[in-house]
Amino acid sequence: MRVFVTGASGHIGSAVVEELTGAGHEVLGLARSDASAAVVSALGGEVRRGDFADTAALRDAAREADAVVHLAFDHATMTAGDFAGAAATDLGVVRTLGDALAGTGKALLGVGMTPTGDPATDAVIAANPRSAVSRALAAYTERDVRVVHVAIPPVTHSARDTTGFLPTLIGIARARGVSGYLGEGANRWPAAHVQDVARLYRLAVE
Repeated sequence: MRVFVTGASGHIGSAVVEELTGAGHEVLGLARSDASAAVVSALGGEVRRGDFADTAALRDAAREADAVVHLAFDHATMTAGDFAGAAATDLGVVRTLGDALAGTGKALLGVGMTPTGDPATDAVIAANPRSAVSRALAAYTERDVRVVHVAIPPVTHSARDTTGFLPTLIGIARARGVSGYLGEGANRWPAAHVQDVARLYRLAVE
């Protein structure tokens, strides 16, 4: 299969590209910089230059592929404190990709959760600005797109994990000599190794 992957040079995206190419699939990886392009090439993927604003590039790459794995996110805007703005950008990307695949029966894999049926849990999910992206993604099932939501754990770890939530906590602990925790320290977070997450994406594509 030919798979278009956004966020192909990131921590999770690079693992997904590696998993897909290792299984014999052709990967078309979105790259916004020379450094990202080098990562995609090194993993055996074909580079497609573009960014979130380049809707034509996103649309054309999606139409060329048998499936799309959307992992890119506007981390710069989120880091600047505008999480809602980053989610709005992501919503535009999902709509571009979904519109390109509409009527084809092809797969569009995104990050997110669908309603669970538990009111308390669903209220927490709906409070996250990214929930609008998940709802938009789910709506494409009515337009002949095979939609797959993947709820990526907040702790997705590996040796290549150098930025993001967990490395930030580790950096703070190293700098201060103390690892902080809440209350009795009994709270638990979902976690997974990045290679397992990448394998899940590959199985979902197949």
